[in-house]
Amino acid sequence: MAVNLPPLTELHPVSGIRLGTAMAGIRKRDRRDLVVIECATGTRAAAVFTQNRFCAAPVLVARGHLGAAQPRALVINTGYANAGTGEPGMHDAVACCEELAQRIGVRASEILPFSTGVIGERLPVERIIAGLSSCIATLDERGWADAASGIMTTDTLPKGSSVCGEIGGTVVTVTGIAKGSGMICPNMATMLTFVATDASVGQAALDALVRSAARVSFNRITVDGDTSTNDSCILLATGRAGNPQIERPEGATYQALSELVTRVFTELAQAVIRDAEGATKFITIEVSGGRSEDECLEVAQTIAHSPLVKTAFFASDPNWGRILAAVGRARIGRLDVGSVSIHLNGACIVRGGARAPEYTEAQGRAVMAEAEITLQVDLGAGSATTRLWTSDLSHEYIRINAEYRT
Repeated sequence: MAVNLPPLTELHPVSGIRLGTAMAGIRKRDRRDLVVIECATGTRAAAVFTQNRFCAAPVLVARGHLGAAQPRALVINTGYANAGTGEPGMHDAVACCEELAQRIGVRASEILPFSTGVIGERLPVERIIAGLSSCIATLDERGWADAASGIMTTDTLPKGSSVCGEIGGTVVTVTGIAKGSGMICPNMATMLTFVATDASVGQAALDALVRSAARVSFNRITVDGDTSTNDSCILLATGRAGNPQIERPEGATYQALSELVTRVFTELAQAVIRDAEGATKFITIEVSGGRSEDECLEVAQTIAHSPLVKTAFFASDPNWGRILAAVGRARIGRLDVGSVSIHLNGACIVRGGARAPEYTEAQGRAVMAEAEITLQVDLGAGSATTRLWTSDLSHEYIRINAEYRT
């Protein structure tokens, strides 16, 4: 059950982007599982991909195609990840690109493929190809919500975000969708994320936008510490809004667009954690007082990846010693335990490296019973800070992943 994740609100159309879906029966019947996103001529794209060295065939193909041409369409399938499939998997990814390219009258290098699902099994290419007709027939600027459902795997709800804002006197739109609820500890993005804007943006500025927005959003979430083979985050810019083109990653107009893009990325990233597999808690970890942001991030991730901490959150057990132990084993250069303080939803539980005198077990239990919890750790060593979002570890997470292929 998702933690305070609301149903999709209006996802504003982005001029120059159309989306179509199909029930192709790729792995399961009677569910949307194939999506095509069509991009107008002149659309630019920037992306970040998984750093898993067993990256999937579609990741390799998409990287290559991005370096060769501007995209005219994306094709996304669920059910099968097309990872760990070797050279045959590469041929399958290319075959899907070639078929879609032929049907919409573009080059295969202008198609970007994306897959998600079970690792190690080849794509049912014939089913994907058969479903393309329905995707093309349903292409629509308002197809975002259906597409959000069409890229889900173990997600319980579709995930989307959409904002409009004024940049240099011109109203621009940023809309995006994402999927992901398990195997989430990205070094770049989440499992699959597709965001588009009608702003006019040069390639250098677009590349900077996707990297900076991913760093503070998708690079700051973790469900289980596992990085997927297929993580992909794509930012498309159609240039249809009519604003003066933003060429460089600097200045007021770039900053204004960056704020809109980062807001959408952050809402999508948080939605992934709210819908994490088996989650009952949405946990924000804020680490301050570090000598560097990397030091703060190491502490935050050590806490977030601890099974003992995560199960304590699930049990609503204020076992603060587990948090203290996680901070102490984080791989940072120096730690003055006497300078460390820890708060849960504002209640001080640790000060000076020991239990705060005013802390009571009743305070801790009241906080841990909440569905949304903020854990604050001050290292007392510097001015750096960071924020990370994570979930608890429940019986349901184990069931979902134990039964994933059955």
